[in-house]
Amino acid sequence: MQEQIFEKLLSDSRNLVRILDNLKEGIIAHDLSRRIIFFNHAAERITGYDRNDVLYKDCHEAFGSPFCGERCLFVTELDENRRNILSEGIEYPVNIITKQGESRKVEMSVNPLRDEEGRVVGVLALIQDITELLRYKMKTAEMSGFGNIIGQDRQMLQVFQQIRDLSGYDYPVHIYGETGTGKELVAEAIHNESRRSGAPFVPINCGALPSGLIESELFGHVKGAFTGAIKDKKGRFELADGGTLFLDEVAELANELQVKLLRFLQTGRFERVGGEKTLSVNVRIISATNKDLREEIRSQRFREDLYYRLNVIPIHLPPLRDRKNDIPLLIDHFLGVFSRENPDATPRIVSKEALSILMDYHWPGNVRQLQNILQFAIVKSGGKILRPSHLPMELRGRDGAMPKKGPNRKLDEKTVRSALEKTGGNKVRAARLLGVGRATLYRFLNDFPESVPEIE
Repeated sequence: MQEQIFEKLLSDSRNLVRILDNLKEGIIAHDLSRRIIFFNHAAERITGYDRNDVLYKDCHEAFGSPFCGERCLFVTELDENRRNILSEGIEYPVNIITKQGESRKVEMSVNPLRDEEGRVVGVLALIQDITELLRYKMKTAEMSGFGNIIGQDRQMLQVFQQIRDLSGYDYPVHIYGETGTGKELVAEAIHNESRRSGAPFVPINCGALPSGLIESELFGHVKGAFTGAIKDKKGRFELADGGTLFLDEVAELANELQVKLLRFLQTGRFERVGGEKTLSVNVRIISATNKDLREEIRSQRFREDLYYRLNVIPIHLPPLRDRKNDIPLLIDHFLGVFSRENPDATPRIVSKEALSILMDYHWPGNVRQLQNILQFAIVKSGGKILRPSHLPMELRGRDGAMPKKGPNRKLDEKTVRSALEKTGGNKVRAARLLGVGRATLYRFLNDFPESVPEIE
């Protein structure tokens, strides 16, 4: 009897629409011509578009651009590769722009719609808005990383928020940070958070190639342009079309290349080396350097007009010595990578004594140096526990380790207990309230466990 009632309900399309309209997930369906055939209430709420404004319209026209950004399977007529992807279904995060111009982070699941013969006749996209969840995690310091960037320090959370804030814009970004701080990881995260995420992310180190080759690498060349140019070759700008070009160590570009880069930023056009044809590509530029570009300008090694073109949105990456409470997180991450890459090997842990040395070191090579040192210790230890004797001499030597600090005068039992009571026992928030690193608070609590209040 109940099955008959259920079948009767579903046989009425109006009842089916009511059911789908009560779901929290947004549902958008369109045919193979991108014509939207269903748009539920949650999709209206998430996108800001009224269903009457989008129904029976081309998806790209209704939203003003591909809703899925560069990941859209329907930019052109479906080829065999995209048909295979669609037939299996695909899930991915994407940033969308609402009708009001606001950037929203959503999890999207795209699955094929089939007719009675099993032929694909359209797609069904389920979207779940996770924007507020991400904001909550950032505010409460519950995020231990963003993309492939590991960090929970306040400065890193600010970087994560900047990456999120940039998701709806295509402005040039310049990343400044010391060697080894993870500038390329940040650039890639910006790309992945943008609507260009389905298109290429193309990096190039401007300081790694001779000036005679870098122009060809950037702009490409035509056959016969120079000795060895036996055929036409696309440059990084063409390879990054639709996506992002990351110019690492941009301060190393010779002056004549700075002029050509400036022209591209102004016009979006360039010529291959030895070519006469003017080319145009749609590329977002992200640059990075470990040098102070203002000082480079004063020294007349970098063009001031190019600086203002590149430095529209500046992002500063803090050195590891300024966010030492992230070191235990980074150690766990790198040891986890080792375990995944070597599933048959014994999982490694770092002893308290070794961790103390790692926490006191000044880290001139930053996160990359930490990763290298852990790899060194893993090889040298041959066992489960990484001890001080397994660390390189530079960390254990007189010049490697920073002087031991005296007791932190900011901390005493009364202030620590008060901070923990105010934060309900949350040590991360308590450390922030006290103005010390999380590791500092943990060491204090290890020495004075009676400072921990009983939280009801």
